[in-house]
Amino acid sequence: MRHVDSFEIQPPTPPSHNGVPRSAWARTRRRVSRWHRPYTAALLLLDFAAVVLADWFAQEAFGQARAGFDNAQEDPTFFYTVAFLLLPLAWMIILWGNRAYDRRYLGLGPEEFKRVIRGGIAVAATVSFVAFATKTGGLSRWSVGIALLGALVLILTGRLLARFTLHAVRRRAGHAGHRMVLVGTLPECLEVYTAVTRSPGAGLVPVAIHITDGYAAARGIDTPVPVYAGRDVLALVREVGGDTIAVCGSASAEPGELRRLAWQLEGSGVDLVVAPQLTDIAGPRVHIRPIEGLPLLHVEEPTLSGPALLAKNLMDRVAAGLGLLALIPLFLAIGLAIRLSDPGPVFFRQLRVGHEGRTFRVWKFRTMYVDAEERLAGLVDQNETDGMLFKMKHDPRVFPVGRFLRASSLDELPQLINVLWGEMSLVGPRPLPADDGDFLGDVRRRLLVRPGMTGLWQVSGRSDLSWDESVRLDLYYVDNWSLAYDLSILWRTVGVVLVRKGAY
Repeated sequence: MRHVDSFEIQPPTPPSHNGVPRSAWARTRRRVSRWHRPYTAALLLLDFAAVVLADWFAQEAFGQARAGFDNAQEDPTFFYTVAFLLLPLAWMIILWGNRAYDRRYLGLGPEEFKRVIRGGIAVAATVSFVAFATKTGGLSRWSVGIALLGALVLILTGRLLARFTLHAVRRRAGHAGHRMVLVGTLPECLEVYTAVTRSPGAGLVPVAIHITDGYAAARGIDTPVPVYAGRDVLALVREVGGDTIAVCGSASAEPGELRRLAWQLEGSGVDLVVAPQLTDIAGPRVHIRPIEGLPLLHVEEPTLSGPALLAKNLMDRVAAGLGLLALIPLFLAIGLAIRLSDPGPVFFRQLRVGHEGRTFRVWKFRTMYVDAEERLAGLVDQNETDGMLFKMKHDPRVFPVGRFLRASSLDELPQLINVLWGEMSLVGPRPLPADDGDFLGDVRRRLLVRPGMTGLWQVSGRSDLSWDESVRLDLYYVDNWSLAYDLSILWRTVGVVLVRKGAY
């Protein structure tokens, strides 16, 4: 932590750029923060190889298609040129046209994968049109379908692996990221700092704060990065080796100031981002509506009803029913292990608060001795978490088999019964015990959706998180949920369960 008053305040330097000339320093700054160039090159190679591999597999699986194609063209080399050169190049061009290589979408969020899928649909439409227009015969529809679908799956898999590698490099080595200078009032900058550093895989690394509300407003306050005041922002970026300026909150309130700053950055290679005071609101809910040159941010209401919710309910019921049928042998084995460990019921049913405040009994495999509730009073002062939950890493009330069930999250599987009955969802805020009193303030908003077997809280740290952080994540999910987001959380749950992160 650093103290603001350890830095010398220099008088502001008037901007030397008004939108027309560019300095020599600005031209040379284009070489800074170009991690995305080798990364994009690697993606191009992976995508090209994926299409070639898919075409080869389709040819081997449906060799008769090539024969018909060859007979029509009377030149076997033409088929190989189309299948292993022209079609992969067409994939690259269409993906590029769909901005699937745009660095703004690489390495974070679902937008990259959405654009790849759109590109795959465009490729399929293009191939169908060309085949119809040229009256190409002899081709097996199965081979074409396998080639296109296989290429799409392989491209998505390759990009997923590339993203994992990029995130690992960012977390462990601190490379392949953006060095940010935050500009604004100190509270606004610290809020943005907290938000962007929650996910090291995002690659956003604040290196300095430039406060706009004067030195006195930050005197003596501990900060995680150096704080400056009264400096020329571009000179400060050069001094600290930054490549991104993040304008926070009210720093962009002065008319024309943000536009002039954008002019100054033209040709410099320094990125400009604006962090408005819209915390915990996902991108799909925010739309820009320009009116007479004024960009207005329109924030849509959360989706708490409609076709998407019906699709979510249908997915929950079908997945829960199939899951229960498939897990019957595992349930029998776990039940036998519990009965051998401690005489008593196999299942533990506790009253929980669900959707819109309705109570229900949650199903779980019993992991504690039968007298656990009586022994709780003597352990209250050993609670290792805050808020409305009681947690102990080494709870003496948990028997050995129960400890394994908790660490592997197998004790939660019976909640598929609650999902099948419509009391819970696969993804949502965790249901809280009904005897913890009334839900006041922001916590009540968790009750707008059905509680889930897993959720954003669980994949972000589980029991290692504080109560306030857990509530924040739950509220973020309530306000920004979508089917794609649910699938993403389910996928992340697999990794969290395997590494047993925060499970006790």
